[in-house]
Amino acid sequence: MENVRDPRQHINEEPRDDFSDTAVGFGVMFGFMFVVFTAAVVVKFIIS
Repeated sequence: MENVRDPRQHINEEPRDDFSDTAVGFGVMFGFMFVVFTAAVVVKFIIS
């Protein structure tokens, strides 16, 4: 690589779908937070 600043020489080795990655990340985080919320509601219900 002669010119390290030339973007044409940096080939994207693994093309990814950014929208799909964002949607999956959002879905996983939403699911995790839903489980945490449900557990907190159950604990509060048991305590009171």
